[in-house]
Amino acid sequence: MNSLESRAHRRYLAIGVVILGIVFVALPNVLAQDVTKGVDPSPIVPEQTQTKYVPITPKQRLLWFTRSTAGVESLLLAGPFSAGWGTAFDRPPEYNTSWEGFGQRYGMRLSGVSTGNAMEASLGSLWGEDPRYFRTEGQPFKKRVVNIVDLTFRAYRDDGERHFAYARLAGNVGNNFLSNTWRVPSESDWQSASLRILEGIGSKAIGNAAYEFFPQLLKLLKGKY
Repeated sequence: MNSLESRAHRRYLAIGVVILGIVFVALPNVLAQDVTKGVDPSPIVPEQTQTKYVPITPKQRLLWFTRSTAGVESLLLAGPFSAGWGTAFDRPPEYNTSWEGFGQRYGMRLSGVSTGNAMEASLGSLWGEDPRYFRTEGQPFKKRVVNIVDLTFRAYRDDGERHFAYARLAGNVGNNFLSNTWRVPSESDWQSASLRILEGIGSKAIGNAAYEFFPQLLKLLKGKY
C-alpha cells in the first residue's frame, strides 16, 4: 500500500469512526430529549387510541419542518451518515474524498432536504396533508411494518382518512430536479435526479421505521438501565 492509499484508508476510517460515534452518542440523547419535553413527533394512529384524528395545526406544521430539516436527527445523524457514505465512495467525484468534500456533501444534502421539506409542508397545507408519521405501538410486528410502508406513500388529511401523499411526492421530485441547477455536473442530469427520488422514498421509509420502533427501544433501555 503506497502513501496515497494509506492516507485515503485512514481518511475513510476516521470518517467512519466519526459517523458511528455521532450515532451511538447522539441517538439516546435525541430520544430522551423528546420524552423529557413531552414532544411526540410521531403520534399513535387515531384508530388505535379510539379517538378522532385532529388535523395538524400551522404551528405543528412549522415544527415538523424545523425538526425534519434542522433537528438533531437531521443534522447529527442523517447528515453525517449521508455525507460520510458519499465521501467513502467518492460520490460525486468532483468533491473528492477529503474533509472538505465531506462538508460539501453535507451542505448539498441539507439544501435538498430543506427545499423538499418546505415544498411538502407548504403545498400540503393547501389540502390538509399531514406530513407527520403516526405509529402503531403495541401492534403485531407485521402490522407495524405495513404501517411504515403505507405512510411512506400516504398521509392523513383533514377528513381523518389516509390519501396518497401528493405534497410529499411533489417535494421529493421537485427538490431533486430543482437542485440540478446548483449540483456538480456528474449528478445534475435527469438520471441522477431520478435515482435521488428513489433514494428519497427509501429514506422516508427508514425514517418511518425509526419513529415506529425507537420510542419502544428507548423504553426498553430505560427499564434495563
